[in-house]
Amino acid sequence: MTSSTATAPAAAPTPPAPGLRRRKTPIADTGFRLVALGCGLLVLAILVLIAVSTTHQALPAFRHAGFDFLTSKVWDPTHGKFGALAFIWGTVLTSLIALVIAVPVSLGIALFLAELAPQALRTPVIYVIDLLAAVPSVVYGLWGILILAPRLNHLYTSISKGVHGVPVLSTFLAGQDGKSFMTAGLIVALMITPIVTSLSREVFATVPRAQKEAALALGATRWEMMRTSILGYGRSGVVGAIMLGLGRAMGETIAVALVIGSFPRISLALFRSGDAMAAVVANEFGDATGTWRAALIGLGVVLFALTIVVNAIARVFIGRAEKMGVGGL
Repeated sequence: MTSSTATAPAAAPTPPAPGLRRRKTPIADTGFRLVALGCGLLVLAILVLIAVSTTHQALPAFRHAGFDFLTSKVWDPTHGKFGALAFIWGTVLTSLIALVIAVPVSLGIALFLAELAPQALRTPVIYVIDLLAAVPSVVYGLWGILILAPRLNHLYTSISKGVHGVPVLSTFLAGQDGKSFMTAGLIVALMITPIVTSLSREVFATVPRAQKEAALALGATRWEMMRTSILGYGRSGVVGAIMLGLGRAMGETIAVALVIGSFPRISLALFRSGDAMAAVVANEFGDATGTWRAALIGLGVVLFALTIVVNAIARVFIGRAEKMGVGGL
Protein backbone atom coordinates (compact mmCIF):
# COMPACT_ATOMS: atom_id res chain seq x y z
CA MET A 1 0.00 0.00 0.00
CA THR A 2 1.48 3.23 -1.09
CA SER A 3 1.25 6.21 1.25
CA SER A 4 1.68 9.76 0.03
CA THR A 5 2.91 12.51 2.28
CA ALA A 6 1.39 15.97 1.72
CA THR A 7 3.94 18.73 1.42
CA ALA A 8 3.02 21.96 3.24
CA PRO A 9 3.29 25.09 1.12
CA ALA A 10 6.29 27.32 1.87
CA ALA A 11 5.48 30.25 4.12
CA ALA A 12 5.61 33.65 2.50
CA PRO A 13 8.50 35.86 3.70
CA THR A 14 7.54 38.29 6.43
CA PRO A 15 7.93 41.89 5.28
CA PRO A 16 10.27 44.00 7.41
CA ALA A 17 8.77 46.26 9.96
CA PRO A 18 8.20 49.81 8.74
CA GLY A 19 10.74 51.15 11.23
CA LEU A 20 13.45 48.79 9.94
CA ARG A 21 13.10 49.70 6.30
CA ARG A 22 15.94 51.72 4.86
CA ARG A 23 14.79 55.23 4.49
CA LYS A 24 16.12 57.58 1.88
CA THR A 25 17.76 60.76 3.09
CA PRO A 26 15.27 63.60 2.62
CA ILE A 27 16.23 66.24 0.10
CA ALA A 28 15.94 68.94 2.78
CA ASP A 29 18.54 67.20 5.00
CA THR A 30 20.94 66.83 2.09
CA GLY A 31 20.47 70.44 1.11
CA PHE A 32 21.02 71.64 4.66
CA ARG A 33 24.18 69.53 4.94
CA LEU A 34 25.55 71.04 1.75
CA VAL A 35 24.67 74.59 2.82
CA ALA A 36 26.34 74.09 6.21
CA LEU A 37 29.43 72.63 4.53
CA GLY A 38 29.53 75.56 2.13
CA CYS A 39 29.30 78.08 4.97
CA GLY A 40 32.15 76.39 6.82
CA LEU A 41 34.33 76.32 3.72
CA LEU A 42 33.44 79.96 3.03
CA VAL A 43 34.75 81.01 6.44
CA LEU A 44 38.01 79.15 5.83
CA ALA A 45 38.28 80.69 2.36
CA ILE A 46 37.80 84.19 3.77
CA LEU A 47 40.51 83.61 6.38
CA VAL A 48 42.88 82.33 3.71
CA LEU A 49 42.14 85.30 1.45
CA ILE A 50 42.73 87.73 4.33
CA ALA A 51 46.06 86.10 5.13
CA VAL A 52 47.15 86.00 1.49
CA SER A 53 46.11 89.56 0.61
CA THR A 54 47.59 91.19 3.71
CA THR A 55 50.82 89.20 3.41
CA HIS A 56 51.11 90.24 -0.24
CA GLN A 57 50.73 93.92 0.67
CA ALA A 58 53.22 93.54 3.52
CA LEU A 59 55.89 91.89 1.35
CA PRO A 60 57.79 95.16 0.62
CA ALA A 61 58.34 95.67 4.36
CA PHE A 62 59.31 92.04 4.90
CA ARG A 63 61.84 92.24 2.05
CA HIS A 64 63.15 95.57 3.31
CA ALA A 65 63.62 94.57 6.96
CA GLY A 66 64.09 90.84 6.58
CA PHE A 67 64.06 88.79 9.77
CA ASP A 68 64.82 91.98 11.70
CA PHE A 69 61.15 92.84 11.34
CA LEU A 70 60.44 90.34 14.12
CA THR A 71 63.65 90.61 16.13
CA SER A 72 64.39 94.35 16.11
CA LYS A 73 62.81 96.77 18.57
CA VAL A 74 63.68 99.90 16.56
CA TRP A 75 60.70 101.51 14.84
CA ASP A 76 61.84 104.61 12.94
CA PRO A 77 59.86 105.19 9.73
CA THR A 78 61.84 108.37 8.99
CA HIS A 79 65.05 106.36 8.58
CA GLY A 80 63.37 103.28 7.15
CA LYS A 81 63.77 101.05 10.21
CA PHE A 82 60.86 98.80 11.04
CA GLY A 83 61.13 96.44 13.99
CA ALA A 84 57.98 94.93 15.47
CA LEU A 85 59.44 93.33 18.59
CA ALA A 86 58.51 96.20 20.93
CA PHE A 87 54.93 96.15 19.69
CA ILE A 88 54.72 92.37 20.03
CA TRP A 89 56.00 92.72 23.59
CA GLY A 90 53.46 95.40 24.41
CA THR A 91 50.60 93.34 22.98
CA VAL A 92 51.55 90.22 24.92
CA LEU A 93 52.26 92.09 28.16
CA THR A 94 49.01 94.05 28.24
CA SER A 95 47.05 90.92 27.35
CA LEU A 96 48.65 88.94 30.18
CA ILE A 97 47.97 91.77 32.65
CA ALA A 98 44.35 91.78 31.53
CA LEU A 99 44.04 88.00 31.99
CA VAL A 100 45.64 88.02 35.43
CA ILE A 101 43.15 90.64 36.58
CA ALA A 102 40.03 89.60 34.68
CA VAL A 103 40.02 85.80 35.01
CA PRO A 104 39.72 85.51 38.83
CA VAL A 105 37.12 88.29 38.90
CA SER A 106 35.15 86.75 36.04
CA LEU A 107 35.13 83.25 37.54
CA GLY A 108 34.13 84.64 40.92
CA ILE A 109 31.22 86.56 39.41
CA ALA A 110 30.17 83.55 37.33
CA LEU A 111 30.16 81.24 40.36
CA PHE A 112 28.26 83.81 42.39
CA LEU A 113 25.60 84.16 39.73
CA ALA A 114 25.34 80.41 39.13
CA GLU A 115 25.28 79.17 42.73
CA LEU A 116 25.08 81.87 45.38
CA ALA A 117 23.13 84.88 44.16
CA PRO A 118 19.40 85.10 44.98
CA GLN A 119 17.13 85.36 41.97
CA ALA A 120 16.20 88.96 42.80
CA LEU A 121 19.85 89.97 42.51
CA ARG A 122 20.92 87.54 39.79
CA THR A 123 18.84 89.00 36.98
CA PRO A 124 19.94 92.66 37.41
CA VAL A 125 23.61 91.64 37.66
CA ILE A 126 23.34 89.62 34.45
CA TYR A 127 21.80 92.62 32.70
CA VAL A 128 24.64 94.86 33.89
CA ILE A 129 27.27 92.38 32.69
CA ASP A 130 25.62 92.14 29.27
CA LEU A 131 25.48 95.93 29.13
CA LEU A 132 29.19 96.22 29.89
CA ALA A 133 29.95 93.83 27.03
CA ALA A 134 28.02 96.11 24.65
CA VAL A 135 29.83 99.34 25.58
CA PRO A 136 32.03 100.56 22.67
CA SER A 137 35.76 100.30 23.26
CA VAL A 138 36.30 104.00 22.56
CA VAL A 139 34.16 104.79 25.62
CA TYR A 140 36.45 102.69 27.80
CA GLY A 141 39.45 104.39 26.24
CA LEU A 142 38.13 107.90 26.85
CA TRP A 143 37.23 107.05 30.43
CA GLY A 144 40.70 105.64 30.90
CA ILE A 145 42.59 108.63 29.50
CA LEU A 146 40.40 111.33 31.05
CA ILE A 147 39.61 109.90 34.48
CA LEU A 148 41.61 106.78 35.28
CA ALA A 149 45.10 107.69 34.00
CA PRO A 150 45.48 110.99 35.94
CA ARG A 151 44.52 109.29 39.20
CA LEU A 152 46.71 106.27 38.58
CA ASN A 153 49.68 108.55 37.92
CA HIS A 154 49.86 109.48 41.60
CA LEU A 155 49.24 105.89 42.69
CA TYR A 156 52.00 104.57 40.44
CA THR A 157 54.41 107.17 41.82
CA SER A 158 53.65 106.18 45.41
CA ILE A 159 53.99 102.46 44.70
CA SER A 160 57.22 102.93 42.76
CA LYS A 161 58.77 104.94 45.59
CA GLY A 162 57.54 102.46 48.19
CA VAL A 163 59.19 99.45 46.53
CA HIS A 164 62.37 101.26 45.50
CA GLY A 165 65.34 99.00 46.25
CA VAL A 166 63.19 95.91 46.85
CA PRO A 167 64.38 93.00 44.67
CA VAL A 168 62.04 91.96 41.86
CA LEU A 169 59.28 94.37 42.92
CA SER A 170 61.41 97.37 42.07
CA THR A 171 61.81 95.97 38.55
CA PHE A 172 58.16 95.25 37.86
CA LEU A 173 56.66 98.23 39.70
CA ALA A 174 58.99 100.92 38.37
CA GLY A 175 57.81 104.00 36.51
CA GLN A 176 55.15 106.60 37.11
CA ASP A 177 53.33 107.10 33.81
CA GLY A 178 49.55 107.21 33.94
CA LYS A 179 49.57 106.04 30.32
CA SER A 180 51.35 102.73 30.68
CA PHE A 181 51.26 98.98 30.20
CA MET A 182 49.40 98.62 33.48
CA THR A 183 46.71 101.16 32.62
CA ALA A 184 46.15 99.50 29.25
CA GLY A 185 45.96 96.12 30.96
CA LEU A 186 43.38 97.43 33.44
CA ILE A 187 41.18 98.84 30.68
CA VAL A 188 41.38 95.65 28.63
CA ALA A 189 40.65 93.59 31.75
CA LEU A 190 37.50 95.64 32.27
CA MET A 191 36.53 94.99 28.66
CA ILE A 192 37.03 91.21 28.65
CA THR A 193 35.52 90.57 32.09
CA PRO A 194 31.91 90.56 30.79
CA ILE A 195 32.87 88.12 27.99
CA VAL A 196 34.63 85.62 30.24
CA THR A 197 31.93 85.98 32.90
CA SER A 198 29.03 85.35 30.52
CA LEU A 199 30.62 82.33 28.88
CA SER A 200 31.73 80.83 32.21
CA ARG A 201 28.28 81.33 33.71
CA GLU A 202 26.69 79.48 30.79
CA VAL A 203 29.16 76.64 31.26
CA PHE A 204 28.45 76.40 34.98
CA ALA A 205 24.70 76.35 34.27
CA THR A 206 25.12 73.10 32.31
CA VAL A 207 26.47 71.17 35.31
CA PRO A 208 23.94 68.43 36.23
CA ARG A 209 22.14 69.14 39.48
CA ALA A 210 22.52 65.52 40.55
CA GLN A 211 26.29 65.85 40.38
CA LYS A 212 26.30 68.84 42.74
CA GLU A 213 23.87 67.17 45.14
CA ALA A 214 25.98 64.01 45.15
CA ALA A 215 29.07 65.98 46.17
CA LEU A 216 27.17 67.64 49.01
CA ALA A 217 25.71 64.28 50.09
CA LEU A 218 29.22 62.85 50.38
CA GLY A 219 30.10 65.56 52.89
CA ALA A 220 31.73 68.15 50.63
CA THR A 221 31.54 71.77 51.70
CA ARG A 222 29.99 74.38 49.41
CA TRP A 223 33.43 75.43 48.14
CA GLU A 224 34.56 71.82 47.64
CA MET A 225 31.40 71.14 45.66
CA MET A 226 32.03 74.16 43.41
CA ARG A 227 35.71 73.29 43.01
CA THR A 228 35.17 69.65 42.07
CA SER A 229 31.70 69.41 40.55
CA ILE A 230 31.35 72.81 38.87
CA LEU A 231 34.85 73.99 38.04
CA GLY A 232 35.98 70.46 37.33
CA TYR A 233 33.01 69.67 35.09
CA GLY A 234 33.30 72.95 33.18
CA ARG A 235 37.08 72.99 32.88
CA SER A 236 37.15 72.84 29.09
CA GLY A 237 34.48 75.51 28.74
CA VAL A 238 36.29 77.83 31.14
CA VAL A 239 39.53 77.40 29.21
CA GLY A 240 37.70 78.25 26.01
CA ALA A 241 36.20 81.37 27.60
CA ILE A 242 39.61 82.50 28.84
CA MET A 243 41.20 82.00 25.44
CA LEU A 244 38.39 83.90 23.77
CA GLY A 245 39.00 86.75 26.21
CA LEU A 246 42.71 86.59 25.42
CA GLY A 247 41.98 86.90 21.71
CA ARG A 248 39.83 89.97 22.39
CA ALA A 249 42.56 91.47 24.56
CA MET A 250 45.25 90.98 21.93
CA GLY A 251 43.17 92.57 19.19
CA GLU A 252 41.87 95.56 21.14
CA THR A 253 42.79 98.78 19.35
CA ILE A 254 41.26 102.15 20.23
CA ALA A 255 41.11 101.78 24.01
CA VAL A 256 44.71 100.56 24.16
CA ALA A 257 45.90 103.27 21.76
CA LEU A 258 44.50 105.95 24.06
CA VAL A 259 45.99 104.74 27.34
CA ILE A 260 49.20 102.84 26.60
CA GLY A 261 51.38 105.88 25.92
CA SER A 262 52.46 105.14 22.31
CA PHE A 263 56.16 104.73 23.16
CA PRO A 264 57.67 101.53 21.71
CA ARG A 265 59.85 99.87 24.32
CA ILE A 266 60.63 96.48 25.81
CA SER A 267 60.49 96.76 29.57
CA LEU A 268 59.30 94.78 32.58
CA ALA A 269 58.30 98.00 34.32
CA LEU A 270 54.51 97.93 34.31
CA PHE A 271 54.12 101.61 35.15
CA ARG A 272 55.96 102.86 32.04
CA SER A 273 54.49 103.76 28.69
CA GLY A 274 54.66 101.35 25.76
CA ASP A 275 52.84 100.45 22.58
CA ALA A 276 51.01 97.54 20.96
CA MET A 277 50.55 96.26 17.43
CA ALA A 278 46.91 97.17 16.97
CA ALA A 279 47.43 100.56 18.62
CA VAL A 280 50.33 101.63 16.39
CA VAL A 281 48.42 100.59 13.28
CA ALA A 282 45.47 102.76 14.34
CA ASN A 283 47.71 105.72 15.19
CA GLU A 284 49.98 105.74 12.14
CA PHE A 285 48.10 104.16 9.24
CA GLY A 286 46.47 107.41 8.12
CA ASP A 287 49.83 109.08 7.46
CA ALA A 288 51.76 106.04 6.22
CA THR A 289 52.85 105.51 2.63
CA GLY A 290 55.10 103.08 0.77
CA THR A 291 57.21 100.79 2.91
CA TRP A 292 55.92 102.39 6.07
CA ARG A 293 52.36 101.44 5.13
CA ALA A 294 53.52 97.93 4.21
CA ALA A 295 55.21 97.63 7.61
CA LEU A 296 51.97 98.53 9.39
CA ILE A 297 50.14 95.91 7.35
CA GLY A 298 52.93 93.52 8.32
CA LEU A 299 52.10 94.20 11.97
CA GLY A 300 48.55 93.15 11.18
CA VAL A 301 49.87 89.94 9.62
CA VAL A 302 51.93 89.21 12.72
CA LEU A 303 48.93 89.88 14.96
CA PHE A 304 46.80 87.60 12.77
CA ALA A 305 49.39 84.83 13.02
CA LEU A 306 49.71 85.33 16.78
CA THR A 307 45.94 85.02 17.13
CA ILE A 308 45.97 81.76 15.18
CA VAL A 309 48.73 80.42 17.43
CA VAL A 310 46.71 81.37 20.53
CA ASN A 311 43.63 79.61 19.14
CA ALA A 312 45.68 76.50 18.36
CA ILE A 313 47.07 76.47 21.90
CA ALA A 314 43.53 76.92 23.21
CA ARG A 315 42.38 73.86 21.28
CA VAL A 316 45.22 71.84 22.80
CA PHE A 317 44.31 72.96 26.33
CA ILE A 318 40.61 72.28 25.76
CA GLY A 319 41.38 68.83 24.42
CA ARG A 320 43.54 68.01 27.42
CA ALA A 321 40.88 69.31 29.78
CA GLU A 322 38.25 67.13 28.14
CA LYS A 323 40.47 64.06 28.43
CA MET A 324 41.09 64.75 32.12
CA GLY A 325 37.35 64.72 32.72
CA VAL A 326 35.67 65.91 35.86
CA GLY A 327 37.87 66.44 38.84
CA GLY A 328 39.32 68.97 41.17
CA LEU A 329 41.32 71.87 39.89
